[in-house]
Amino acid sequence: MNVIKKTIALPDGREITIETGKLAKQADGAVELRLGGTMLLATVVTAKEAGEGVDFMPLQVEYKEKFSSAGRFPGGFLKREGRASDYEILTSRLVDRVLRPLFPENYHADTFVNITMYSSDGVDMPDALAGLAASAALAVSDIPFNGPISEVRVARVNGEFVIDPTFEQLENADMELMVGATYDNIMMVEGEMNEVSEADLLAALKAAHDAIKIQCKAQMELAEEVGSTVKREYCHETNDEELRKDVHDKCYDKAYAIAKTGSADKHWRADSFEAICNEYIESLPEEERDEKAPLVKRYYHDVEKEAMRRCVLDEGIRLDGRKTTEIRPIWCETDYLQAPHGSAIFTRGETQALATVTLGTKLDEKILDDVLNTGRERFLLHYNFPPFSTGEARPTRGVGRREVGHGNLAHRALKRMFPDDFPYVCRIVSDILESNGSSSMATVCAGTLSLLDAGVKMKRPVAGIAMGLISDGEKYAILSDILGDEDHLGDMDFKVTGTRDGITATQMDIKCDGLSYEILERALNQARDGRLHILDIIEATIPEPRADYKSNVPRIVTMTIPKDLIGAVIGPGGKVIQGIQEASGATVSIDEIDDAGFIEVAATNKEAMDKAIKMINEIVELPEEGKVYTGTVRSIMDFGAFVQFMPNRDGLLHISEISWERLADMEASGLKEGDTVQVKLIEIDKKTGKYRLSMRALQPKPEGYVEPERAPRGDRGPRRDRGDRNDRGGDRGPRRDRGDRGPRNDRGPRE
Repeated sequence: MNVIKKTIALPDGREITIETGKLAKQADGAVELRLGGTMLLATVVTAKEAGEGVDFMPLQVEYKEKFSSAGRFPGGFLKREGRASDYEILTSRLVDRVLRPLFPENYHADTFVNITMYSSDGVDMPDALAGLAASAALAVSDIPFNGPISEVRVARVNGEFVIDPTFEQLENADMELMVGATYDNIMMVEGEMNEVSEADLLAALKAAHDAIKIQCKAQMELAEEVGSTVKREYCHETNDEELRKDVHDKCYDKAYAIAKTGSADKHWRADSFEAICNEYIESLPEEERDEKAPLVKRYYHDVEKEAMRRCVLDEGIRLDGRKTTEIRPIWCETDYLQAPHGSAIFTRGETQALATVTLGTKLDEKILDDVLNTGRERFLLHYNFPPFSTGEARPTRGVGRREVGHGNLAHRALKRMFPDDFPYVCRIVSDILESNGSSSMATVCAGTLSLLDAGVKMKRPVAGIAMGLISDGEKYAILSDILGDEDHLGDMDFKVTGTRDGITATQMDIKCDGLSYEILERALNQARDGRLHILDIIEATIPEPRADYKSNVPRIVTMTIPKDLIGAVIGPGGKVIQGIQEASGATVSIDEIDDAGFIEVAATNKEAMDKAIKMINEIVELPEEGKVYTGTVRSIMDFGAFVQFMPNRDGLLHISEISWERLADMEASGLKEGDTVQVKLIEIDKKTGKYRLSMRALQPKPEGYVEPERAPRGDRGPRRDRGDRNDRGGDRGPRRDRGDRGPRNDRGPRE
């Protein structure tokens, strides 16, 4: 067994180890990564040949966390890991976005990267290590890859940048970024922050890249020791260079002319570009068409890409005719739908989002039960991308990874501007009705509008914009508010969200080498100008949050009760709290917070709210001496009756306190079990806590009434001397023989 290990020191002294040669040796590449008590195993396997007709990189990255890694059982009936959680999907996407652009353009073999967490001590965050593990597995394999890469999380804690912070450290961070990069270039960025400046964001990127360089160097050394610096040979494409040149010569000018028209209609542009390609295919000899058509389409795609890019770089003309800094026309409208608690339409060019807000109670919280992420979430955002938004005729097949990723970005953009201690659980749903680029940023804008329409007092409105880049190595152009085609054919997709005061979230994917910090700084400044323009339009549409919630929004009242009364409100098996909800129609929830009971009552009408609160108050109210209560006779005794005068509280109504007249017995009182009576609490015993009740205290005192005197007990004299209790007088003699009765504890069963 040839085990090779490398150690990487983090700035704070913690050490990451990457090791190969021990586990999963039949994979093309396998690496075990450890940090403290966290262990990830990354494997990569690729097919020998590409599938027939495949002209793209069929890469699949799967990140999986085992519940056993944290000493936990999975939930559900089967008690085993099931479909990937949102957290696992998001981590897989983070790794995929860095790896994918670095495979050779002509490499088309099915490639599977699997990263599994087998151990976690709950201290270090494993998602920040997944990219390093995956890249190391590729580094020790013979798979062609233009890496290595690594990913780190950089957080600003107390003004200092921390690389790969712990869970505890991250709780105090005002900035959190996941950065993926090669030794030379940043490839991917995603994160959230508390309205930070563009300069602070760039400083965080530099700190992250410095740490990544060290991790890339360790992988290079590992590959050298393994002997995997020479990669496998492959031939996944068949090319015809004469045909490539012919397609370029005959189609470029036509494609350039279409690009230069500056039409804002994407379907017209798509049809026009396609017509040029089809015209060329039709010009081929009939016997060659079927064979050469796939090659022509591939070569024509490169022609179309070049035409679009040269038109921007040489003449400053974008596909839809805008200037590089110009934002598409925007229109928006709030209160678009009557029934939802808040709604808005945001339309920017050919991208349109319809957002709705629903305000709910504690019972609507999302329960998080991932391996390491547990708890409850009160602010939710869901993003949907139906096929009709792009004019595609295909069925909707549920939520994909793209929807999860875009929704997460919009969620991170808005959540830090969500009001603190907001009483409601809030869910935003964004449905993309039209799409031509930046649909996630349209979701951020529509989400802001719908929150304001719902009456949510946001700290500040948030807007988002997607920036693009076209570069040929010498010239470059930064594009504001990019189209879908500019994203596809360009070199960068840089999404930036924020308020007037700073950035709240960002996501960047870079497809070119050598992107300088100068270009990034210009892109960020240009994004700020665009963001402020959009915020002007949002604030003109709805200057401030709705003054009051809509009439159909449940009203919420909160109460705090002593900890020892929580059980009384819930009741055995939840019987009491369920009874309150059924009787009142309100929704009631209770939690123990800071050694007290926190009750939340929600209802859509005042009557239900008041009834629920009254019933709760009756349970948690403390008895007061001198107060009059309406009670129910629970039982009759010789000396009086026990009366339930408050929920779960009984008191003694002594026979002498029923009437001013002297009663011979309880039969004379006329009281029966189940009778409703008015009683006064006349005493709470300070030692025992028992309650004394009175009916006669509520009756007029008879004129001349004299309280009867107790009969004197008389002089009983001194107690007689009982002597020694052990000396009972006389010799009692030995106890009689009990016979063979066995021990006293073994009496056998009763008949």
